[in-house]
This record gives sequence, C-alpha cells and structure tokens, in this order.
Amino acid sequence: MTDRYAVIDIGSNSIRLVVYGAPLRAPVVLFNEKVMAGLGKGIASTGALEEGAMRHALAALARFRLLAIELGVETPRTVATAAVRQAQNGDLFVARVAALGLPIELLSGDAEAEAAGLGVIAGFEAAEGVVGDLGGGSLELTRVRGGQVYERASFPLGVLRIAAERRAGATEFERELRKTMKASGWRGSARGLPFYLVGGSWRALARIHMHLTRYPLPILHHYEMPISAAGRLVRAVARIAPPTLRAHGIVSGARIPALGDGAALLSTLVKSLQPASLIVSANGVREGLLYQQLDPETRSLDPLIVGARAEGVRQGRFADHGDQLDAWIAPLFADDSPAMQRLRHAACLLGDIGWAANPDFRAERGLEAMLHGNWQGLAASGRALIGQALFSAFGGGAAQPAILAQLAEQDPLARARSWGLAMRLGQRLGAGSARPLSQSRLALEGHKVVLRIDRDAAALAGEAVERRLKQLATAMTCTPQLRVSG
Repeated sequence: MTDRYAVIDIGSNSIRLVVYGAPLRAPVVLFNEKVMAGLGKGIASTGALEEGAMRHALAALARFRLLAIELGVETPRTVATAAVRQAQNGDLFVARVAALGLPIELLSGDAEAEAAGLGVIAGFEAAEGVVGDLGGGSLELTRVRGGQVYERASFPLGVLRIAAERRAGATEFERELRKTMKASGWRGSARGLPFYLVGGSWRALARIHMHLTRYPLPILHHYEMPISAAGRLVRAVARIAPPTLRAHGIVSGARIPALGDGAALLSTLVKSLQPASLIVSANGVREGLLYQQLDPETRSLDPLIVGARAEGVRQGRFADHGDQLDAWIAPLFADDSPAMQRLRHAACLLGDIGWAANPDFRAERGLEAMLHGNWQGLAASGRALIGQALFSAFGGGAAQPAILAQLAEQDPLARARSWGLAMRLGQRLGAGSARPLSQSRLALEGHKVVLRIDRDAAALAGEAVERRLKQLATAMTCTPQLRVSG
C-alpha cells in the first residue's frame, strides 16, 4: 500500500474528498473538502435524485478527481451510500460519475455499517459499544468489541427523511422508532456501554453541547456527553435561534435545518438503546475504509503511539530518542498503570518537538500540540496529561496551566508533571542524544531520586543537571542524590 490514500464519499447530504498521508494507522489529513450537494433531498417524496443536485454533485466530483491526482492519488476510492443506492435513477448517476473517470463502489447498508464500525475501532483505544452513523438518507447501527465488528443494521432514518416521519407528531415518531428498535433486536443493545456518534448532524449537536457546557477544547473526537444531553439538545435546538448558532460559529448554516430532526432521533435512540454515555467520533465510514486496507499487523498497532512516534521523528533531532527517554525515566514510575505507561511513552516520543521553538514559548508549544493536535486513541484527560508532561519538559516547571484542571484529575496531573521534569533532566544530561542516557541510570530508592552516572562520563553531571535533578526530586517529594559509579 502506498503512503497516500484518498476517499471520495458520496453521501445523501454531502460529498467529501479526504486525502490521507502516512502513517496510515494514524493518518495525517493532507486535504479535506466538503460540498453540500443534497443528493438525497428529493428521495423521500419522489424516489429519485434531483437533476439539479446531480449536476452540483458532478461538478464537485470532477474537481475532486483532479485534486486527488495532483495530491498523488491516481484513483481515489469512490463510494456512494444511501441516496444513490435507494434512488430510482441511481444507476444513471453512477454511470455519469464513471464517465468522469471515477468508478463508484455502491456500499450496501451492511457494508456502510461495517465501515462506520471499523472507523470507530480505528480511532479509539479498545472501542466497545454501539456505533450510530447518521447520514442524510440512512442510520446505521453497528456493535463493536475487541477490534471486531459484530451485529449491524441499516435503517431509512437519515436526517433528510426524518422530517417526513415526524409530521405525524413527536409522540407517534417516538413510538414507531421504539417499535422498530424492538422488532430489529436493537432495543437495550448498548446497555452499560457507550453509544458512539458518527456523522455531521450529530457532530453539530455535540458542538452545541460544548457551547452550552463551556467545554474548554474545540476537539470533537472523543468528546463525551452524559445520556441526559440528548434531551437537553432537543430543548436547546428548539430554543436557540439559527442566527445565534451562525454568529458564534457553533454550527455551519447548511447543518442547521437538520438539527431538530437529528436531536429528536438521538433522544429516542437513547431511550431504546439505553447506553451509558454518548461519545463523538470524528472517524466514520472514510476512516473505516482506510482501516480495511491495512494488514492485520498494522491494524493491531496503537494509533496514539504510531502518531506520536511519527510526529517525534518529523520534529525531533534524534532517531529513537523517545523510546530511549521513556526507558530511562521508567524506573521512577514503576507503579504507573498500563494506561499511564502508554501516555508516558507517548509524551516521551514527543519529548523533542519543542527544540526549534522560541525558548520563551516552548512550554506553550508542547501544551498546544497535545490539546489541539489530531490525535487518535486519546481522550481529553489523556491530552491533558501528555500536555502537562510536555509543558513541564519544555520549561514550564511545576506550574499547571489552568485549562488542565478542567480535563483531568489532580493526582494524575501531578504524576504527569513529574514525567515532564524527568524528561527535562534526561534532555539536559545528554542534549537529546542517546549515549549519555546509556551511561546513566535513574532510580527511586525510598525517598530519594538517585541519578547514577558512569565514572568515565562523570563530567556530564554539570550544574544544570544537578539543578534539574533537584527540581524533579522536589516535585516527587523526595531528596536528590547524584552518584558516580564504576
């Protein structure tokens, strides 16, 4: 497989081109453009794609084909979903797209559900629960567990169709949807588990929830809401005027008409599926299609570690520096849980990305990279812990940026601060190179943080090293001790 991959996703509401770059297990988005063509707009009433919408779509697809070629992908994978597969004249549209040089893969409802499930698996550590992918023409539900997709189903409940379903009244719509969930075997299927939200309409609702709760980050992926948020969003959408949503940049104008229907569907599904929480996924069908192309060994890799290693290589000075640094500081943190070890490893892989920044802003550079970066497999609390580690490693010392207390608990943040100060010590000892780390060892002996340096490298123990050792020990409520051995 090449180091670039492109998907053109022809949905019922929007058409999108995304070009991904390496590493494909933690893909970098090189280009992303969306056109709201509204292909599925007339299907509920006429059963066919409207000619105007098809022309709009074809113009966008012609552009997307040329852009993909310019970006190094000769044949982007082009898929179409509910609108095209349900339309009476879908075959005509497929032929017209093929004439542009873009053969379409028409995804069945089952294939679309599988791809959405794989997208969530690709973007979350140990994803387990039910994935709900809401598009313009359909709703797909998928059960995921242990890196595998299990039960899946497709329902004609896209946001472009729900309005017609709700004309009979909110009570009737809810009753019919509950009957559908029961008859199809999905009632209670998410009990005690997360419900992963995929699709632009649900992401728009999550942005409203972020606004209402004054959430401090703009990152949607892995944003978690309580199940009570579903009912709150129904009321909020009814209350907030569209100009307010546009003025504050909360939701794009094209998404606003579908918000009420999307909120009503979510509220009813929560009552039927009975999940423990709602988690937003920025990954969906496109990322699932990419994940399908990966070999089993690549699929099994941790996307956080893959992404952090790639970023460390791009911005750092020394190959393998992060792995060496993590192994060097690990003896101080032997009681870290596996989850904390993973975050510490990622922090060390990124431990040299700040060297080229202005010295006065290196700490802020590390924090910003974690809080606003495009990271997979990482919840907000994990962003905060790695952000604290990098902030301290790059000169922030024992200070804690105020935003972090809103994202993570104090004890883990204190541990992350110690990671960062240990990283900073290692960086000063060896200037980021490997050999000085191999000539020294860190240890925690009772209430002492001990740095042992080989006798033939004793000159490395300069004033700056002693100062950083003391700072680390103080943060760990220990005393520092420097020993020359051998």
